[in-house]
Amino acid sequence: MDTPPRTVRANGITQAYRVWGPQDAPPLLLLHARGADGADWAEIAPALAAGPRRVYAPDLRGHGRSDWPGGYAYETLRDDIRALLTALGIERADVVGHSLGGVVAYLLAQHSPGLVRRLVLEDVPAPFPLDPPRPPAERPGGDLPYDWAMILATDAQRNAPHPVWWDHMGRITMPTLLIGGGPASPIPQEQIAALAERLPDARHMTVDAGHLVHETRPKEFLAAVAEFLSPADRTPS
Repeated sequence: MDTPPRTVRANGITQAYRVWGPQDAPPLLLLHARGADGADWAEIAPALAAGPRRVYAPDLRGHGRSDWPGGYAYETLRDDIRALLTALGIERADVVGHSLGGVVAYLLAQHSPGLVRRLVLEDVPAPFPLDPPRPPAERPGGDLPYDWAMILATDAQRNAPHPVWWDHMGRITMPTLLIGGGPASPIPQEQIAALAERLPDARHMTVDAGHLVHETRPKEFLAAVAEFLSPADRTPS
């Protein structure tokens, strides 16, 4: 098992990432939520790697061991991941994204659909403006494992996402699995349903786990994702 963080220069920054699984296995990219890092997937990554798959879990910019350079627009995070895949020689991958990582994942799928074979979105809201807007956050005391500027920047875009994000959902033509966390999640579950309806080839399920589905209910999460990513073709939607 290969889990120590590695680094690579991509999109002008140093990006840290972790790896599990055989080097020649099909690639699977895991994108973490806001405030976390690639280690967030450590409990379930070995099971996913047993597919077999080559599992990559990067730290998004402003998080963990990746650079904290400022410039935290969602589109910039998307471009980081696209550049990371290029730097790693990955032409096409399955992509799983949780929360913030899920927004980055669907922006990647919109912008570069040829890079994404199948897409999994874990408790990811639709890009609807927040009403009322999220109020300004207060910084916690002490050292943080992420750049506080990232919180402020992503809050601003969460309050008022670019309309083109919703307009371009039809570009996400690859099979997509949306996993909602149910009523205990702070994400409005009707938004996940709306997102599923908007995508051309989507299936939608709920695991009553709250926002941290893969952490709270790992067996159910793994079973759903493993089935969805199976080499066997899915039945038509």
